[in-house]
Amino acid sequence: MGSIYRRGSIFWLKYYRAGKCYRESSHSSKESDAKRLLKLREGAIAEGKFPGLKAQRIRFEEIVSDIVTDYRVNNRRSLWRLQISLKHLLNYFSGMRVIDVSADKIQSYILSRKEQGASNGTINRELSALKRAFTLALRAGKASSIPYIPKLSEENVRKGFFEYDEFIALRKALPSYLKPVVTMAYFTGMRRSEILSLEWDSVDLLENKIILKPENTKNKDPRIIYLQGELLQLIHYQYALRNQKFPNCKWVFFGKNGDRIKDFRTAWKKACEEAGLEGKLFHDFRRTTVRNMIRSGVPERVAMMISGHKTRSVFDRYNIVSEDDLRKASQRITEYHGEKNYGHNLDTIPKNDTVLSLQINN
Repeated sequence: MGSIYRRGSIFWLKYYRAGKCYRESSHSSKESDAKRLLKLREGAIAEGKFPGLKAQRIRFEEIVSDIVTDYRVNNRRSLWRLQISLKHLLNYFSGMRVIDVSADKIQSYILSRKEQGASNGTINRELSALKRAFTLALRAGKASSIPYIPKLSEENVRKGFFEYDEFIALRKALPSYLKPVVTMAYFTGMRRSEILSLEWDSVDLLENKIILKPENTKNKDPRIIYLQGELLQLIHYQYALRNQKFPNCKWVFFGKNGDRIKDFRTAWKKACEEAGLEGKLFHDFRRTTVRNMIRSGVPERVAMMISGHKTRSVFDRYNIVSEDDLRKASQRITEYHGEKNYGHNLDTIPKNDTVLSLQINN
């Protein structure tokens, strides 16, 4: 049960939550204003929606800072992606109190991002970051609840991949320090984060293989990638370049100054436009590698181990079938049946129907 009292000309409130006493100024000399505010506070406490006076002053920027700290403490590899999502969230919610971030405002944010051309998948990653920020805020007593945060449908599974000539055109258009990165992606199907976080202590130049550590893979399983041909030449080139220019650099793939490569979206977009490949994603290399392995006859189980796909359902999504694949399949079926019938006419077309035969042949 709360009460009100006067301090000078201003009325104050006194109420309890979880056994803790709170005193709050009504900022008014009118008793009716104080009673109204006390009623609001008691109602919020009864509904479990009262975060406390300190939490009421928490700004959105603070919980954003907290989630970045959480990612760094837990050494999450996707910090770079989180920061991209947070940039958009801050552009919209910056300066707002956490308690004012409502379901309605989140819906408005979604509409705003759609108007900017963001895909549902991109928006979902941003909403996921928002939900994580609120979860951490709730644990820290900086929020009393998590607003409703929807998940948008992503029904259209992407089917992008690179043909070899497209890969060559894109690589030619990229800056020199990024050419080795896309070559590694094209031949191995390694994820962007796996390539950019690759260190020399994971490369065995005697056995000609890369050993991906569990902490550097998405599903926390180690993987071995053997190096041959152009890929092996690439690694030796990177090693020689590192020794010549940046002998203390631990990264296999490094920037112009020997530092770790991070966000290269601008260079990627420019190269795609120059190569006439607008809309291509770096992740399309992963689908390309899976497709190429299956085409070359690599058993699916082995291909899954190389690419790091744990489930068949996800692997099948990456095993892209193109129109050319379908055309070649039709040719193989025709050739197969041609071999089986030993040149015999199966009489699907009557032998005496000259007009129809001419129409079909033409």
